[in-house]
Amino acid sequence: MDEELPARLRAVPVLAGPLPRFDPDGADPAPGRQFARWLDDALDDGVPEPHVMTLSTADRDGKPSARVLMLRGLGADACSFVFASDAGSHKGHDLAANPHAALSWYWPRQGRQIRAAGPVEALDAGIARGDFLGRREASRIAGFTGRMSAPLAGPGAYDEERRRAADLVAADPQAVPEGHTVYRLRADEMEFFQGDPDGFHVRLHYARQGDDWKRGLLWP
Repeated sequence: MDEELPARLRAVPVLAGPLPRFDPDGADPAPGRQFARWLDDALDDGVPEPHVMTLSTADRDGKPSARVLMLRGLGADACSFVFASDAGSHKGHDLAANPHAALSWYWPRQGRQIRAAGPVEALDAGIARGDFLGRREASRIAGFTGRMSAPLAGPGAYDEERRRAADLVAADPQAVPEGHTVYRLRADEMEFFQGDPDGFHVRLHYARQGDDWKRGLLWP
């Protein structure tokens, strides 16, 4: 083990501030709407890529996996979060076998973390089609390049597949990959973490109870 690494890591500033305050008593009773508030704050504050999040899944045997992708939509009242992927990808296989997942966001500029967990469902093909066709051309070409999560055949395979995909999109701009899927996670649990430079962090937890939510603070 690198004996110098712990000291180097401790020297990196964390939650240096100034950071926003968070009063849990003023939080929205519905966590989806509270998320929308914090997302608006992040956008107004110029937080880089606040829609980028980590999706954590597990396969049928419980083996976990995580990757970073983008939030594609929000149902604030229903507390639902929309993202997209290919059904044939690693995460697509995980969700088919075990349709539960967790999402997490971290915004260092504000010292804020958010976690959402719950069941996931695939939305209908029309929604997936609209999502894909609404993307810029380069993104659509990338969507047709190779097969997500599959091994590359060799160093030149990527460029060859990219050229093939570009020709396909040019010939048929309305084409959509067969496996392109839009998913929706309906949270049954959420947590909002506000960091504090002195370590007195605030953690507000929500748990769904039927049509209502139970709120409570957690020790940091």
